[in-house]
Amino acid sequence: MSVKKEVRITECDFRNRIHTAALIDLLNHYIMDKMGSAEPLNEEKGFMLVEGLKNHPSKLVLFAELEEKLIGLAVCFINFATFTVKPFINIHDIVVLDKYRNSGIGRRLMEGIHKAASSIGCSKITLEVREDNRNAQYLYRSLGYRECNPKMYFWEKHLEDK
Repeated sequence: MSVKKEVRITECDFRNRIHTAALIDLLNHYIMDKMGSAEPLNEEKGFMLVEGLKNHPSKLVLFAELEEKLIGLAVCFINFATFTVKPFINIHDIVVLDKYRNSGIGRRLMEGIHKAASSIGCSKITLEVREDNRNAQYLYRSLGYRECNPKMYFWEKHLEDK
């Protein structure tokens, strides 16, 4: 799909029910995608997501909007780099509705993140990408992202729900 209309990048307004509903819907879209591979958020978890992000002091949540429809989402967190002694942004989620993929929406979201990072003096932007997500890797490379040198690994340890 070619997007000919202007795509706007807007920050999530957590007081706006349209924004909070779209946040949950877009994240569920990603979760149910083959790259997400998980169970969608139920109503309770959706509420917890909205409240958790709303109250998180270092969140950056952006939407891609086309003709008053929210079609893309970026969930990021602003951190602090001890080596550069500057803030940096970590991109946690990038979501674009299937219908709008490969039409520049992801690029516009990334440009919105770059603009936010520049405005607060960040030293870098980090992200993780699945090894099998070639489309995302192509986008990131085209924007100047590279594997870390030395190569870094993304590790995790799951903690039991209490």
